[in-house]
Amino acid sequence: MKIICIGRNYSEHAKELGNAIPDKPVIFMKPDTAVLKGNDFYIPEFSNDVHYELEVVVKISKGGKYIQKESANKHYEEIGLGIDFTARDLQSDLKSKGLPWELAKGFDGSAVVGNFFKKENYNLESLNFSLLKNKEKVQNGNSKDMIFSIDDIIAFVSQYFTLRVGDLIFTGTPEGVGKVSENDVLEAYLEDEKVLDIRIM
Repeated sequence: MKIICIGRNYSEHAKELGNAIPDKPVIFMKPDTAVLKGNDFYIPEFSNDVHYELEVVVKISKGGKYIQKESANKHYEEIGLGIDFTARDLQSDLKSKGLPWELAKGFDGSAVVGNFFKKENYNLESLNFSLLKNKEKVQNGNSKDMIFSIDDIIAFVSQYFTLRVGDLIFTGTPEGVGKVSENDVLEAYLEDEKVLDIRIM
């Protein structure tokens, strides 16, 4: 199972981190060992600045290569929410040296994945999702603000990687990312339903 992640897919998030708005999807990956087991996230010892990034996640249900955008919707049946935990201090250091981000993005437990839901129950063109930290809303996103749609992403990614059943695609985070601290509680909502509840340890 591959975890394919899209960076800078919401213009306001790109701006808040001082990044240019991309003209093609920005891709990075996490290993399957990044998936968090349980509901407790432990801040790694190598970072003092871990950030939450709430994202819509797509689960691939039909594999393929060179998938056309017009048929991309046939390759997934379920969507959910996930959190891409990022060691921002480590990422900034790596970026300043022109090095890959994997150490800051792919560490154990850095990919929170919730339950998945049938896509036909939602309007994927205008899907609301939000994150609360200690009961305060910190991220509020809508899929209509994506620079690249889910189908755009699948078509683009499949030019380079064969997609297989069970692969996950994190589709990018809206503005409002921020630091987590010990004892924080994160709650994620898909429309009005709570789908994630994470404790920071």
